[in-house]
Amino acid sequence: MSNIKLVESNKIRSIWDEKEQKWYFSVVDVVSALTDSPNP
Repeated sequence: MSNIKLVESNKIRSIWDEKEQKWYFSVVDVVSALTDSPNP
């Protein structure tokens, strides 16, 4: 299952690993949301 999370109007791509029971998030999206950088 994949999902897109919204954090203060920034989209952060994520995917659920059913086997390991963990969420994984796109590092590029997280860095972009935290720094407001146009080129994360």
